[in-house]
Amino acid sequence: MKIRIIGPCGSGKTYIAKELSRKYNTPYYELDNLVWNRTEVQRRNPVEVRDAKLMDILRQDSWIIEGVHYKWGMDTFRQADIIVIIKPNKLATQYRVVRRFIRTRLRVESSNYRQTLHNLYTMLFVWNKDYYSVSLPAIMNLTDAYSDKRVVIVNNRDLHAIMEERLNNREGIHQ
Repeated sequence: MKIRIIGPCGSGKTYIAKELSRKYNTPYYELDNLVWNRTEVQRRNPVEVRDAKLMDILRQDSWIIEGVHYKWGMDTFRQADIIVIIKPNKLATQYRVVRRFIRTRLRVESSNYRQTLHNLYTMLFVWNKDYYSVSLPAIMNLTDAYSDKRVVIVNNRDLHAIMEERLNNREGIHQ
């Protein structure tokens, strides 16, 4: 099983990837962890390192890859059995981003990176704004070639029924 999940900050990509990983005993990967060097604040990995890590993941028999990144890693869409595009309510994503910021600052929730006001601003007013106006249309266009394996969901709860249906109907995907 190979699943590619894409959506804006606060859409629940990581949550649903973890849930599917547990349910189907399939490893999941966050593209942000390939992009960012987590040993240093706000430092990107070199493109060669990022791409090599992605290729290692893609060589596996099964995976769940989540992330908003689409300008690189076209193989994630090409190789995926199911492409999940999350198109949630904008206010819900904004709320989740703020809630995550507060919970990680209070150390109630863990995070892969240090939450800063600058990061919060960037997620709310740059990345998510651009997701709906720029990225989502580009992602839809980019994945048109794979429309037979693409699903667009508004709510993560919808994905479970879709997954069951797809897994029962597609050859080569095993639970």
